[in-house]
Formats: sequence, structure tokens, C-alpha cells
Amino acid sequence: MMRINNTIKIVAFLALGLQMSSCSDTFLEEVTYGEVDPSEMTKPANVERAIISAYSVLNGQIDGATNALNSPSSNWSFGDVTSDDSYKGGGGTGDQNNIHQMEIYNENSTTLDIERKWVALYEGVKRANEAMRLLNASPDFEASLKVKRMAELRFLRGHFYFELKKIYNRIPYIDETAATVADYAKSNTTFSSAELWTKIETDFQLAYADLPATQTELGRPTKIAAKSYLAKCYVFQNKWQLAYDATTEIMSSNYGLLADFQQLFLPENDNNKEVIFAIQLSVKDGQPSSYNGSIGDRLSAPGGPFYSQYGFHRPTQNLVNAFKTDASGLPLENNINVVSSDNVDPRIDITIGRPGIPYKDLGVLYQDSWARDLATYGAFAPKKRIVSAKSAFHVTVWPYVNALNYYIIRYAEVVLWRAEAAVEIGKIDEARILVNQIRNRAANSAYVKTLDGSANAANYSIKPYSAIWTDQIAARAAVHLETRLELAMEGHRFFNLVRWGEANATINTYLNVEKTRRTHLTNAVFTAGKNEYFPIPQRYIDALPTGTVTQNNGF
Repeated sequence: MMRINNTIKIVAFLALGLQMSSCSDTFLEEVTYGEVDPSEMTKPANVERAIISAYSVLNGQIDGATNALNSPSSNWSFGDVTSDDSYKGGGGTGDQNNIHQMEIYNENSTTLDIERKWVALYEGVKRANEAMRLLNASPDFEASLKVKRMAELRFLRGHFYFELKKIYNRIPYIDETAATVADYAKSNTTFSSAELWTKIETDFQLAYADLPATQTELGRPTKIAAKSYLAKCYVFQNKWQLAYDATTEIMSSNYGLLADFQQLFLPENDNNKEVIFAIQLSVKDGQPSSYNGSIGDRLSAPGGPFYSQYGFHRPTQNLVNAFKTDASGLPLENNINVVSSDNVDPRIDITIGRPGIPYKDLGVLYQDSWARDLATYGAFAPKKRIVSAKSAFHVTVWPYVNALNYYIIRYAEVVLWRAEAAVEIGKIDEARILVNQIRNRAANSAYVKTLDGSANAANYSIKPYSAIWTDQIAARAAVHLETRLELAMEGHRFFNLVRWGEANATINTYLNVEKTRRTHLTNAVFTAGKNEYFPIPQRYIDALPTGTVTQNNGF
């Protein structure tokens, strides 16, 4: 994907609003932004503004404040902290205690983040729907452009609903025929899970049909972006043959792996050939407090002499240990703490800040003294998606955000989806070849060096799998592990564990050991049949007639 021009920013445009905010008196509330003559609303320029407003909430920022940290588009709290990849971090369990409750699987239907995320995603749905209505009603909108813009809106709505489905599972579905606030007050059990997936798939199928192969404006989805999201829908439903078939076109497109894994996460390379669709972020662009930046991730700053001392989103010891490799350069899964003499996958020091290893291009070694509340959350820090404090794309004053785009889908994910599908449809050794593409890219990337540049900063060793794969169970495990290592700290881990059916076993096994390392996890227990999904916000339930909304299991 590419960066949208500066016209695509947060726009308070819609004459019809559905505000479902935790600070409202009611969870369903009509908000009027001003009286606008209907003939003005459907003028092409105003329709374009409505479309822009749908894009503008992709980053989770919906109310001109810094509360996007509770509805982050990166899903760091929903996808990493609730998994075996990350601790909450911060200043102890009382700091953003709402996220701590999520981390120990004790969240409930009134948890702030549960409400905020729901609000942000349905705001996106509402804006996409309203823009569709205006676009359809606009007599002067150029015909071919109307087709393309409608495809973009279907893509955006598909994205918002995909996120809602994977987080909350049973959700209300409202389309562009909704004309009033009451039209958004719907039951979450009208449609079965399969029917919801069909509706989401349909948006991406229609988007694929009408989106262009390329876009002149950075940030708008392409045909391949729609096909990729469709493939993602299929893997989340275990529709393996469809997923395999959908990835075929993507694998032969102009997208591909960037040669250097380190270069992939630099904001100056944001829209490189590996990025299929991304949320476009910017700073120092005239928006107050750089709210178009990484506002949802602003608490991830690692502290120390260069960054603010927020210290959230801290890698687990378990994740660090997962990067160990054996004498053959293959994964060594023993969950024994890494020491300096161990062989490690080179992605470890691109993904994670470790004591004694240079941090970014700052000319210093990362120290455990950087870590806020070291006793509770340990020494490690996020690194992959942290922008160098020397970069012009990093804001050194509050709210300490950066302009590194959030990659919703990158090509490496597509390769791994195809590998998963290949395992499940019996093309087991093809999965090995696909996984080796990812491992070879890591092996051939620039490694983190010592401060003087004379040597590698650690004993980096990674090799492809050489022996032919014939065992489906072993192949499946290898693909899943490669997915963890490649996508670590990008907000995907928890959702992958759930769709693989591995959340209960993996998370409780992790907790049994991690509790001996980190006492803040003492009361953490993942409950199968409950904690795979988050609760429906109580405010939504209470706003509708009794019995309209059904709460998720266990809440």
C-alpha cells in the first residue's frame, strides 16, 4: 500500500453520527455536526470528504484525544498482551489496569478497552456506510470514479467488520441501508458466524472486482489488497483450498519480500513492495499534537535516555527464548532463558530490545535500566516498530508518536498463509519451500552489529529447513512457529492462536512457566470456551431492549 495525500485526515463531516462513547450518557446517541442542505451533501467534493472520513478512523483515533491507546489499530493490547508474546508493561499492574485485566484474562463487559475498540470499529462501519449512501445518491459523481470509490468503501467496511468478528465473534451487522441511529441498534445474533463471514467475504470480493491494480494516491487499497484480505478471511475459517487458491494471484503479483528485514520497519520505507495494505500515519503535518501519527502505540516508548518512560508492550521471556536456534540454525524450542553464548535467530534483535545489544542507530547499548518497573516486567523492550529517536519521523515531545505506518497485511503473511494452506491440503513439502523463503530473507538481511561495527552483536544463526517435509503435524507446527517469529510484536499472535485452536493449550502452558518468572501473572488463567473472544460491551447491551443482545460465553 501507499501513503494517502494530506487531504485524508480526520474530518468532522457527517451530518448523521452514531456516537457510542464510554463518556456518553447513553451508548447510542445521535450527534449533529451542523445543518447541511442535502443537495450540498451529495456534491462530489463533499462525498469525497465523507470517504476520507472513513479512512481517517483506521488508526483507532475517533475523538480528537489520545484515547486511541485504548483502541489501537495495531492491536498490541488485544493481540500481543493477551498472548505469550508480550506483557502489558508500564508502571505496574495499576497503570492501565484495564489492560492488566485483559492480560490475566479477567476482563469484563465494562473494561475500557473493550468498549473503546468496539466504538472505534463501529465508527468506521458507520462512516463507510454513510459514505456509500452519499456516493449512491450523488448525481454528479464521475461514473468510473464512483465504481472505484465504492470498491474502496467496501474494502474499508470489510476491514472494520473483520476486526470486529475476530475480536468479539458475535456482532451486529449493519449495511449501507441504515439511515437512522435506530438502524444501528441491532441484535448480535441475527446472523450466524458463517453468515457473518459470508458478508465480510462479499465486501472483499466486490472490492476485488472493481479496485484497480494500482492507485495513484498513496493509501488506497488495490485489487491485490482485496484478494489478500479475502485470503485472510479464508484462513480464519480454515477454508484451506480457497485460501491456497486466493494466494496464487498474490504470489505472482508485483508484491514480494523486501530484501532486508531491518529495512522493512523504517518509516522512510513505509510503502515498499512488501506492504500490501497499511494504515497511513504521519507526523508534523499540521494536525494538532501529531494525532495522525502512531497515537494508539504511544505508550510503547522504551524509556532510557532517548524516549519517554511509558514502557508498555514489553516482550515476554518466552518470546525471547523462542528465537533460540540449534547448531543447524533451526528453531530450538526449549524455553530455557537465552544467554550470550546461545545461537539466536537474527530477527530477535530487530524485534526486541535486549540488554547489551545496540538499540537502533542511537550509538548506545540498550540497558535494563531503561525498563520501567524492571522488577515487574523484566528487562526487554519493543524494538521492531519503534522509530529511531534520531529520525525526523519521530516526535520527541508529547505525545511521543511516530510516522511508521501500521502494516495490516504484508507479503510475508501471505507466504505464511499459503504455507498453512499447503500443509492442510496435502502439499506438505511446498510449505517447507514457502517457509524457507521467509527464513532465507532473515538469513540474508543485515544483522545487528556491535557499536563499532566490527562484529555481529550476538551469535546469529538461521538456516532453511533442508530435509523434505512429510509429517503433517510437524509441518503444521513449523509453519505456526515461523509465523510467530516473523510477525512477533505486530498484534497478530493471540488471534492466530485462537484460529489454530491452540490458544488454551499454548497460553496455559506459557503461564505455568511464566508465572515463575513474572509475579504479575500469578492470577492469570485462560479459560477455554470463554477467553477466545472478548465480551460484548455492556453499554451496547443496556442501550437496547432486554434480550436483543446476547453476551459472549462466560461473561
